[in-house]
Amino acid sequence: MRSLEFEALLDLSARVGSDPLLVQGAGGNTSIKEGGTLWIKASGLWLAQARQRDVMVPVALDPLLDALERDDPATEKAQDFVIAERNPSGLRPSIETTVHALMPQKVVVHVHCVETIATAVQTNGAAIAAERLAGFPHIFVPYARPGLPLAKAISERLQDDTSVLVLGNHGLVVAAETVADAASLLSDITRRLAGPRRQAPTADLAALSRLAVDSDYRLPEDPFLHAVAADLDSCRLAAGGSLYPDHVIFLGRGVVVAAPSDTALSIEAKRRAAGASLPPLLLFPGKGVLVQKEVSAGALAMARCLADVTARIPADARLRYLTEAENAELLGWDAEKYRQQLNRAGQVLQ
Repeated sequence: MRSLEFEALLDLSARVGSDPLLVQGAGGNTSIKEGGTLWIKASGLWLAQARQRDVMVPVALDPLLDALERDDPATEKAQDFVIAERNPSGLRPSIETTVHALMPQKVVVHVHCVETIATAVQTNGAAIAAERLAGFPHIFVPYARPGLPLAKAISERLQDDTSVLVLGNHGLVVAAETVADAASLLSDITRRLAGPRRQAPTADLAALSRLAVDSDYRLPEDPFLHAVAADLDSCRLAAGGSLYPDHVIFLGRGVVVAAPSDTALSIEAKRRAAGASLPPLLLFPGKGVLVQKEVSAGALAMARCLADVTARIPADARLRYLTEAENAELLGWDAEKYRQQLNRAGQVLQ
């Protein structure tokens, strides 16, 4: 029988997972510690579905923490610590399980809040966070690959009273002893990190339709996706490279920005001739975007995230993009290969 706090966490999970400014597609995860068990969102499922299906996986907390102390590589996936008899669906724990385990609080909420990301990708993101979160026991964690490397980076900096983690080039973690307090803290932190948002010009749908003729691309159904290209400042910021891990997993390295003479069909031809895969998203500066006709739900969610994040980054900000090595590390990582496999199958990830 589930506790009232467990039920409250499912409610919060569904609410947070349905807000694209906090969670995109299957991104983010929540957890609760009860009776020596860490219940955490399963890999491959959406927080938004927390009230529609079973999304939580039981993990033996003390054995996992002991293994972390020993630097056991099995903690990377945490699958060995799942309590099988309480996991009849055979769900896999989130790639962030070790992060949740390290936080001593009962309830942990990890989101890819666009306000946080817009701060955490800036080279002075730690200073911005320190100013806006004054009075909150928080730490800024420079970028580390999600999973065990991130958990280690957090462990090195974690203080006894830390309840907020701002993750460089990644997102936000809040922790509290009750679901209500975690929800309140999440609201407070995201509000403090919020900055102004640029309004993009209206997309040129007629021009985009012409640019899509005879190609594998189409107009997106969500008009908000166009902002990342219709606004030239956002387009320039996006063109600089990958800003956070899920972008790499769902959209590939960086973005493809069309040249003035390009059409979707000409870009396709160039990519095929080079033996490169077709990108899910094409940016046409000053006009808007086109998406692949068979684009996955995860890629669409991340395209919306890119528009939301870049619109909140000051035009003159200096950004810390993921390096080529970090891009390659994500694309070659076993857990991320699993996520990409689901993405190609049109399913959802993390």
